Amino acid sequence: MTGVTLTSAGLDPRRRRILFRCWHRGIREMDLVFGQFAENELPTMSEAELDEFETIMAEEDNDLVRWIMGTWPTPEHLKTPMFARIAAYKPDFDTPRMPE
Repeated sequence: MTGVTLTSAGLDPRRRRILFRCWHRGIREMDLVFGQFAENELPTMSEAELDEFETIMAEEDNDLVRWIMGTWPTPEHLKTPMFARIAAYKPDFDTPRMPE
């Protein structure tokens, strides 16, 4: 996997919960997208960005995977800078890893 390997040890409780939720989505593709995105972006996200990220994470996985992969058009309420960052992020699907 490219980028850093993030453990929850040095994270505040909110970021630890988000990291766990990112790696335990229910659909493996979404685990990889959200998990690897969170590993790279979570430590530097502002509180407002965390709020938006959690709002996006609350969407249904089956819908999210279609919107992120571009097979369905992105709904208006998700046309945000954070969603664009997630959709543009290219996870390393070859070497998935679960956090420690």
